Amino acid sequence: MIVFPNCKINLGLSIIEKRNDGYHNLETVFYPIPLYDVLEIIPSGDGNTTFNSSGISIPGDENQNLCLKAYHLLKEDFDFDGVKIYLHKAIPMGAGLGGGSSDAAHTLILLNDLFKLKLDQEQLLNYASKLGADCAFFIMNKPSFAIGRGDQFKALDLNLEGYHVIIVKPEIHVGTAEAYAGVSPGHHLFSVENLIEKSIDEWRFTLKNDFEKNIFANHPEIEIIKNIFYENDAIYASMSGSGSSVFGLFKKPIDLSPKFEGYFYWSSKI
Repeated sequence: MIVFPNCKINLGLSIIEKRNDGYHNLETVFYPIPLYDVLEIIPSGDGNTTFNSSGISIPGDENQNLCLKAYHLLKEDFDFDGVKIYLHKAIPMGAGLGGGSSDAAHTLILLNDLFKLKLDQEQLLNYASKLGADCAFFIMNKPSFAIGRGDQFKALDLNLEGYHVIIVKPEIHVGTAEAYAGVSPGHHLFSVENLIEKSIDEWRFTLKNDFEKNIFANHPEIEIIKNIFYENDAIYASMSGSGSSVFGLFKKPIDLSPKFEGYFYWSSKI
């Protein structure tokens, strides 16, 4: 069985407060974007489970891959066969696009279908939340207002169909510690949920990502990407999540690839 895990962008991101468990409460809007990985899972036939990948190289210990973690999480509660997992990686990692989380969520969905586990959406959401804060979003995969650690969702009537999106990622890694180091948590005058209801033409002036200030200071190259988008008539541009990717929304197609030679560059109609 094959599925195509997609990524997401963050429309606004407010850090509200630090929690007692060390995490932060936040507000953001997740919006699904048609940039896909390819995930195939088939029964191994010999009881063993293997993971192989192609495309963008996946660093670190293969056994810590979120697809395998999703498999073992379900395996704790269900008796099913070993599998062969094959992932073709196209969504860049460390980009704030949720690619790994999407792969994990879609692994749960595939295993549920493949072995007829009969898990409903609520049960899948519960498993996904154990794998990562934003994994559960990809079970629903619809525009959502997120609160808590980014793991509590409210569906939104938000449609960006017809707009064009460009995603650019430089060869910069922004770690979690660095991302939060320059953030001062606090309640904002307006909720991201309220701001997103305003005209998209106003987002540029009202819808902010709290991570940008510190990360732009540390990595001016990322801010330059955002500025180039606005210089070329983006209707809205922002860093996604804690970066390091930046996206721009445009009313019509535009090719900016010559300006970003050597960067990851992707463009599509939403």
